[in-house]
Amino acid sequence: MGPPWTRGGIGQRFYGPPETRQLSTEAIAVHLPLAQLPLVTLYLTDRCNSRCRTCDYWRHGRDDMDLAAVTRLLPSFARLRTRVALLSGGEPLLNPEWAAIAEALRRNGLKVWLLTSGLALAKHARHAAELFDAITVSLDGTDRETYAAVRGLDAFDKVCEGIRAAAAQGVAPGIRVTLQRANYRQLPAFAVLAKDLGARQVSFLAVDVANPHAFGRMDDFVSDLALQPDDLPAFGQLLLSMEQDHRDDFRTGFIAESPQKLRRILQYFAAIRGRAPYPAVRCNAPEFSAVIGATGRVQPCFFISGPADAQVSRAADAPDDELTGVLNRGDMAALRTAIRMGARAECRTCVCSMWRHPAAAENTTLFMGLSSQAGA
Repeated sequence: MGPPWTRGGIGQRFYGPPETRQLSTEAIAVHLPLAQLPLVTLYLTDRCNSRCRTCDYWRHGRDDMDLAAVTRLLPSFARLRTRVALLSGGEPLLNPEWAAIAEALRRNGLKVWLLTSGLALAKHARHAAELFDAITVSLDGTDRETYAAVRGLDAFDKVCEGIRAAAAQGVAPGIRVTLQRANYRQLPAFAVLAKDLGARQVSFLAVDVANPHAFGRMDDFVSDLALQPDDLPAFGQLLLSMEQDHRDDFRTGFIAESPQKLRRILQYFAAIRGRAPYPAVRCNAPEFSAVIGATGRVQPCFFISGPADAQVSRAADAPDDELTGVLNRGDMAALRTAIRMGARAECRTCVCSMWRHPAAAENTTLFMGLSSQAGA
């Protein structure tokens, strides 16, 4: 019998070939200060109008990032040659200054990318299409019942309306699906629905159940969202069918991930159930990006917090190069080195790793997911 990641028929598991790691001079080199930051994520708010079982921002989020705070960051973005600003949260469209913030970023030469639940997108579609170079909508069901079970609201039709409205205004959104036990059987239907809605692309990732502190979760987070052992063979068969039935969608990049990357999702769920090793992670996200929270806290990625005092000030007299100083503090540099060398436990179970070649820093389409190469 072959290893458990071997592709097979019904009842057999395939989890994709395990990746090997090689030490390189890059992996052991002394970490240099960040000289540029092509991508920055701004949490415009900690508030959210969804009620997702995967996330706790909606339970306790209160803070917004204001226009003045973003304006104070603009000189740092210029020094760091930031090219793309991803507006996220919480739900960024709940921030009353979201449009003014997007306008300020655009005036200063940045591409602006919106990551949204889509609940208010129909209402703001015309303005959003004017302000955002790319829009990504989270859509976790292909029908009302599944969407409500995952997102906690009966809002499937409203989100679909928003996607269609934005597409009609000339900015076809990407759709991001978080696969979990409640919706994994709809995997092929998501690709069909995305086309029907006029989306430019559909992308998939696994629900993160291994990191108890991601997405604003509290210490008592307990999840039953992952696939169960009995689900794994069925998911494997869906992936095989998807590879055959949607060959053109993989080839054109309409489905952002390759079949091999989708198999990593199966391997992740198998690892959760002790049936396979976690997929090997290759990530250098903190080398080209950073996350700034609604209160100004700086962290290297979505899933790992920075030091508690790694903060950009909200004071009007804050130095205009403050972000550069925070990013290049000794403890922040050490944290990036630990992430790069695989020393952080969160990285070993990450569902959303990103790798970009340093030469791609000028290619803004890769950072905004406008290319089939953008998935990780």
